[in-house]
Order: sequence, then C-alpha cells, then structure tokens
Amino acid sequence: MRQVLLVDDEPWVLEGLRTMVNWEKHGFQVCGEALDGPEALVKMQELRPDLVVTDIHMPVISGLELIERSRRLLPKPPKFVILSGYDDFNYALTAMRQRVAEYLLKPIDEDEFESILDRLGQSIAKEQEMEQASSRKQSLFMNNILNRLIQGEEGERLEQEAVAALQLGGDPELLCMLIDAGAYPSDLKQKVSTFFSQNAERLFLDGLGRVGVIVRTDELSPPRLEEIGLAISSKLSDLDRPVAIAVSEVGKGIRSVRELYLQTLETVKAKREQGKTGFFLPCHHPQPPNTEDALRGKFELLLGAVLQGEPGAAEAAVEEAFGSLACSQMSVESIRVFAGNLELTLCSKIKKAGGDADGFMVHMQENEGNPGGISDYPALKRYLHKLSREAALLLAGLRQKNKNNTMFQVIKYVDEEFRSKLKLQTLAKKFHMNPTYLGQVFKKETGKTFNEYLNEKRIEEAKRLLKRTPMKISDIALQVGYPNTDYFISKFKQATGMLPSAYKSEFLNEGSKKEAGTKPAE
Repeated sequence: MRQVLLVDDEPWVLEGLRTMVNWEKHGFQVCGEALDGPEALVKMQELRPDLVVTDIHMPVISGLELIERSRRLLPKPPKFVILSGYDDFNYALTAMRQRVAEYLLKPIDEDEFESILDRLGQSIAKEQEMEQASSRKQSLFMNNILNRLIQGEEGERLEQEAVAALQLGGDPELLCMLIDAGAYPSDLKQKVSTFFSQNAERLFLDGLGRVGVIVRTDELSPPRLEEIGLAISSKLSDLDRPVAIAVSEVGKGIRSVRELYLQTLETVKAKREQGKTGFFLPCHHPQPPNTEDALRGKFELLLGAVLQGEPGAAEAAVEEAFGSLACSQMSVESIRVFAGNLELTLCSKIKKAGGDADGFMVHMQENEGNPGGISDYPALKRYLHKLSREAALLLAGLRQKNKNNTMFQVIKYVDEEFRSKLKLQTLAKKFHMNPTYLGQVFKKETGKTFNEYLNEKRIEEAKRLLKRTPMKISDIALQVGYPNTDYFISKFKQATGMLPSAYKSEFLNEGSKKEAGTKPAE
C-alpha cells in the first residue's frame, strides 16, 4: 500500500477526505493527518508518505510553501495534490512550476478525486519500478568492482573506479566482515544490509555466495563491528543451516581489500572444517599448495573456449575441465570460486564488446540462480554449461555485429583516449575515413558532434577529479586533455554553468553539511 498524508487546518475537511473515497481500493492507505504546515513537515519526515493531499490556504505555512520546504528537507519528496477553494490562476501557475501532481478545487468532486488517485498510483508504481531496476544495476556494478578487487585484479583505472564508487579516498583504515551461511538463502544479503545502512554500497556477494562488507574504521570501530557481527549471528540463528561470521584485521586503503577478504575467508573455512559456527576474529589457515595455480589453469582453458564464440567448444571445455577437476579431487567450494571468476571475466569481456553485461548477469541469476547457492558437482557442471554456452553465443553475436562496424571502434577509441590530443582529422586518418563523412556518421551514431562528444567526456572526467582528488585545476585540465587552462575553464563553465573552483567548493560544502548532520535553513 502506498502511504498518504492529509493536511488541512479544518478538522471537518480532514474527516471528509478520510471518508469520501475508498483509499485501499486505489492502492493507498492514510498514514497520518496534520492541521498545519509545521506539523505536516514533521510527519512527512517521520512517515515518508508517497502522496500528500494538502489545502493551499493555511496559517503559518501555506500549501505551496509546504511543498517548497519539503523539497529542501526530504531526500525523496512525495507527490502533492493541492486543494483550493478558489479558482485562482496565479496559484495554479505556481503549483505547476513546483511540479505539483494535481490541482483540485473545493468542493471536491468524488469521481474526479478517484480518477486522480488512479493516475497517481500508476505514476508512483512506475517510478518505484524504475528505482528498483536502477538499484539492481547499481548493486551489480558495486558487486562487480568489489569482486574484481578480492579476486586480485590490479590496475590504476580499477583502483580509481573503486575509490570513487566506494568512497575510500585518502587511504582510510579498513575492515572486512564475511558471513558464510553455506548454501545461502536468497535474502541473506538483504538481512545483513539492515545492519550496515551507512555502508550498503560496500556490501557484496563473493563467488562462493558469501556476503561480505568493507567498512572504514572511522565509520565503524573494530569493537562496534564485533558487536554487529554478534548481532547478525543471533539474527541468523533461525536459519536451518550453520552460520560462520569472521572479521579481518585492520588494513589501509583500497589495495588492502583483497588481503582483508582472504583473512576472513581463511577464518570461516577453518571454522567450517572444525565444525564450528558463530562469530570469529582472524586466524591463520594456509591453503593447500598449488590450488590457485590449478584453478587458474582451468579458468584460462574454459575462458579461451568461450571467447572463441563457439558454444560447442565451450561445452566441451566444461566437460574437460570437470574431468580434470574430479581427478584432482578439488572441492565443490573451489569450483564455486572458479565459477565466480569466470562470471566476472565474462562480464568484463561482454562490456568491452559493447554488450549489456549487467543484463546478462541478471538474466543468468534469474534463470539459473547464483553459483554460490550450488552445493554439488552435477549442479555446478550444469550451471557452467549454461553460463559458457550463453556467453559464447552472446560474444559471437557481438563480435559479428562489431566486425565491420568501424564506428564502434572509433567511439571505443575516443572513450579510451579522450585525454589525448584528439582531432577529427587525425581520427579519420587512423581509421581510413574521410573527415567530413566521419563527422556526419559520428553525429548520427552518438547524437553529438565529435567535438561535443569529446568535450563532454573530458568535462565528466574533470568533474570526477574535482570531487575526488586534491589536484590543482591546471593539473586537472592537462589530465583530461586541455593543455590550456583558460580554455578548459571556459569549456567547463559552458557545460556546467560554473567555474571549476566553484564546482569543487560547492561539492566540498555539501560534503561538510552531510558530515555535520546539518539541514538546509527553512
């Protein structure tokens, strides 16, 4: 049910609003009422309604002022229906400017009101679906970054992406916690996330189906994290399987993430082998020799077959890999790690080929589940057959699509080399095209001229550096491809309406307000 707050300074009007329509029939539930603007603001912050129905003429704070203040105070303001006893064009015009959902005259026509509720219900439902889809994609993106780190992938670009996405600039002290519930329930990550509302973006599922989280010690101290670990252990005690939770030692900066993860992995594995469950601090449990080398060899064998784009060869490689793994008596757990590695690498290859890697993984997980939830050889073998076959088909299709698509290669080159001294003429020469023709096709493909596209890429990178680094503006200009600082400043202002220095100051001020817990003045 979507929640609605009723606001009017006359109690009899509130009573009428509450009883004149069947709210539940239209998917709404009255969650509260308020007799004036200040009371409504308090209840909006407490109840977080989806819809507010408010009178426009009230003492202290008018309905229009209530809308304006709510948009300053609330991270996600509700939709509004304005009620007025006057057919006042100026009020209606102001309401439209403030993006009020509906403007309704008193006395209220019941049929019109119900029609409005139906429209708003559909609008709210559509927005919620879009937010959920966006949240799933963002979660997959964060999960991908963290898994690449814990699997040992290196590179300056990955580090920069991770620092920015996970807010780990300045080499902060870090801890890792890992929760292992065996063949984990589908909602394990959601259950754990309730304990880490401030660190939700650093929650991840590893290739084994365990839930991990990276925290900063200036946000959660080791003693506090230990308390949370014990609380999680208690909350998950109702599961029909044993749960092991481990916390790492303190590390420093993004490059420590893999080591911290391995510490917790060693701990939970050791405790599992000992038949123990609960919450544990770090321990040392050496891995069997050559395990990683054997996994890497099988990983490369199967990956090579998939990248050829031949489904038959890929499935044959799965059979060969499982035959070798069975002979070497590798554990199911080790093969689950292998499957997780394969997923991450295939996502990277699909993305580089211009495919939808997030969509591919959503499709796999919706249809086949997560390999972390598989606990036997036959099921893992079936999963890898499906993963390898579908990835091979997708990559083959992308390769064929891009084979003769010079523009795909041109755009890819610009995306990777925009920091360099790029000109349309030199680009045309590199790809053996006429400059005029290249410019026309480039605009047709991207919707922008070459210079517009190039400047947009550079300005976006400059904005990221202004937010995330202490670099000087002149250094940022050079870094993103503008040798002339004045020209960079001109282009930045043209694109954003602000000078780079003002943009950086505004971002820092917003960050300071959040840290201090301040609210915008009313």
